[in-house]
Amino acid sequence: MKRIATWLIAIVVIVAIGFGIWLLTGKSSAPPQATAPAPIPVETAAASRADVPIFLTALGTVQAFNTVTVTARVDGQLQKVAFVEGQEVKKGDLLAQIDPRPYKAALDGVVAKKAQDEAQLANAQHDVERYVTLSAQNYTSKQTLDTTRALVAQLDAQVKGDQAAIDNAKTQLDYTSIVSPIDGRTGIRQIDEGNIVRAADTGGIVVITQLHPISIIFTMPEDQLAQVSTAMASGPVTVTALSRDNKTELDQGAVALIDNQIDQTTGTIRLKANFPNTRDTLWPGEFVNVRLLAGTQQNALTVPSTAIQRGAAGLYTYVAKPDGTVEMRKLDVGADTGTVAVIDNGLTDGETVVTGGQYRLQPGSHVQSKSQASAAVPAAKDKVAQ
Repeated sequence: MKRIATWLIAIVVIVAIGFGIWLLTGKSSAPPQATAPAPIPVETAAASRADVPIFLTALGTVQAFNTVTVTARVDGQLQKVAFVEGQEVKKGDLLAQIDPRPYKAALDGVVAKKAQDEAQLANAQHDVERYVTLSAQNYTSKQTLDTTRALVAQLDAQVKGDQAAIDNAKTQLDYTSIVSPIDGRTGIRQIDEGNIVRAADTGGIVVITQLHPISIIFTMPEDQLAQVSTAMASGPVTVTALSRDNKTELDQGAVALIDNQIDQTTGTIRLKANFPNTRDTLWPGEFVNVRLLAGTQQNALTVPSTAIQRGAAGLYTYVAKPDGTVEMRKLDVGADTGTVAVIDNGLTDGETVVTGGQYRLQPGSHVQSKSQASAAVPAAKDKVAQ
């Protein structure tokens, strides 16, 4: 009996241990419940219709509207320099004075010569009048009368020559006062007071540049010539001058002309635009970026430029679907202003595209718009306040 009881106890213990093991292994082998991945925060925007300006860009060189090298037109000693380097001058302002005394003396000489010839002319005219009366009474010969008339004509021509000499002398005297031929800014003085200047000198006294307005010369590919010509036919074409980093707008102007021939070696065409430059932001010789408004694309489907991604297959974007996932969509992109891009094919009006946070995405990723998340926060606060 004792042996049977011992076996029964052993069997009960074994069964209890087995049941315990079954319970433990059964719970641990149960499959864990699947948890959904957290949505990826992204920035989104809706594709919408808008009028998009079409810009053409180029590199240009600033050029003075007019540039004049002021030189002496007569020889003489430079008595006075009447400008300050870098000064703004107006047309007709005195810049320099050459010693006028030799030219004043020359003018006085031709004036005196004219007075002398006019006196001789007056006397000859009186002789003609007397000889006409005497010839009618046969007191003088016809030859004497004709000779006196010829002398009158000769002296009259000589007086006219004297007047021309006076005009020339006055001009030479005027040239001793050197004035500005244009409105502009003076440069560095090329010669100092006291030096002898000559009309044959090529260095000049100073260079004046007209900065208001000012011009920019820039080149564009010949393929864009028709587009620019069409824009100019519709009215003034706006041109914006930008700094080299494209961050600062320097001035706005308009296209003045398209050059009359294409450079066959480079396949480009030169254009000239004029700018008011009232703030002196443009300077001759400066390199600037040029943005030309070639037209406006009406009612175009647009998305922010940041939504456009480039891959091995071309341009694409991530489209946020109503179920909270994203889809990779291949796009045909037209103009891109740097802020918005025109979509020719691949999207429809109103679809939502991802504009930020794309680096973590792949097709089918769950996303949450940051704008949606931030909108939910105030709603929750309002609920608590209530």
